[in-house]
Amino acid sequence: MSYDSRISAAFDKACHLPLNKKSKYVIFSDCHRGTGRVNDNFLKNEFIYLAAVSYYYSRGFTYLELGDGDELWENRSFCAIRTVHTQVFELLSRYYKEGRFYAVYGNHDIVKRGKLFSATQCKTCYCEKTLSECALFPDISFYSGIILENEDKKCGKNAKDIYLIHGHQADLLNSTFWPLSRFMVRYVWRPLESVGFSQPTSAAKNNTKKKKSEQRLATWAKEQQHILIAGHTHHPMVGTKDSPYFNTGSCVSPAGITCIEIENKCITLVKWALGTKENQTVYTEKNVLGEKICVDDYTS
Repeated sequence: MSYDSRISAAFDKACHLPLNKKSKYVIFSDCHRGTGRVNDNFLKNEFIYLAAVSYYYSRGFTYLELGDGDELWENRSFCAIRTVHTQVFELLSRYYKEGRFYAVYGNHDIVKRGKLFSATQCKTCYCEKTLSECALFPDISFYSGIILENEDKKCGKNAKDIYLIHGHQADLLNSTFWPLSRFMVRYVWRPLESVGFSQPTSAAKNNTKKKKSEQRLATWAKEQQHILIAGHTHHPMVGTKDSPYFNTGSCVSPAGITCIEIENKCITLVKWALGTKENQTVYTEKNVLGEKICVDDYTS
């Protein structure tokens, strides 16, 4: 199967959500939540992430996670990840309880696509406030893709939907041959990375693979005439009218985390990082990257 067929197939059984002027979505990808050890790349940004996700929760946003939320290639146990990042999962569980949490699986958490994972791993999490187990994501489904359906089409307008995907479908090694890639990461590259070697299977760490994946995703978006938002490469990007491909970036960069907001039918790439005030206090600051893009700009 070609890369464009794999990308298209991801939307065959996609989750469909509404897109209108009142819609408020925040899109994160590639958190790679780990077990708190030296290879847990999420750990350094966890409090920035909590500040950002709390901000969006209090403002009524729906949380969309575009895959690789949890690092399940390097780690076998999702339970261990939940135990380490209890505040994160307690907050995400509140989103889910209110019908404001939807997730796509990526290559590093592809095991989530099976119903057995949801049934056995996602029922509860530990809540530090009550010192007891609370509901996590009971009966959740993890999707291969999400489509935000533009409700202006109901009025006969030539309006664009927004297609969301993790993006590993553009890479044969991380999609079709993912078991081999997982084996290499878990048993070969994980120990080698600790002494300075770069992982060649990763689109995030291999610039050649990154550019190739981005080119394929951008080509698919342009040829299919769809607005496409992906993750996978860890490279935040803002689309243009000629190239309607966006990327959320990741939550594991040393410089902070990035995400995409969709509000009032406009797409905004945002960076959250630590800042310092004149009185030497540290705070979490939010900055807009690039231009705000209106979905209606893509209509013709």
